[in-house]
Amino acid sequence: MSATDPRDAIVEHLPALRAFAMSLCRNSAQADDLVQDTVVKAWTKFDKFQEGTNLRAWLFTILRNTFYSGRRKAQREVADVDGVFSANLASKPDHDGRLAMKDFENAFAKLPDEQREALILVGASGFSYEEAADMCGCAVGTIKSRANRGRAKLSELLHLEENDSMELTDQSTMAVLAANARSAS
Repeated sequence: MSATDPRDAIVEHLPALRAFAMSLCRNSAQADDLVQDTVVKAWTKFDKFQEGTNLRAWLFTILRNTFYSGRRKAQREVADVDGVFSANLASKPDHDGRLAMKDFENAFAKLPDEQREALILVGASGFSYEEAADMCGCAVGTIKSRANRGRAKLSELLHLEENDSMELTDQSTMAVLAANARSAS
């Protein structure tokens, strides 16, 4: 850098930049961070600075734009100091759903045809017992019995307790399950 390099003049403007940053932030730590961000941006973008123009004005513009960009970004962010909000956003890994779905498919394949048919019609496709009985050409009680025995056998094969539920955590698995139910009916 030569003696007339404008980069050397940045140091001269630091007190004025800090004062301007303080007027915007009203917090000394944030003002110091803002000045530092401004200097870093100016240094990395010095090829955009036109020699002979007002360096101080250019630096103030960078500082001001950095400040307002940060404010816009902060408005989109949610303060979650105690982690309550982020805890509600947490989700199980997608592979849990795929593994559970694979276990379900394996157990479902082990059911007798009549039980699978009853579960698909009543459980997955949403038909009433009466509608399923009409489709299968059997009594309503037979469909109820097949669906109940199928559920019990699935619970046994999947090692589910009475109050357990099988959670499918990923949307892909839920979409496949819904599509399979529609194609089976």
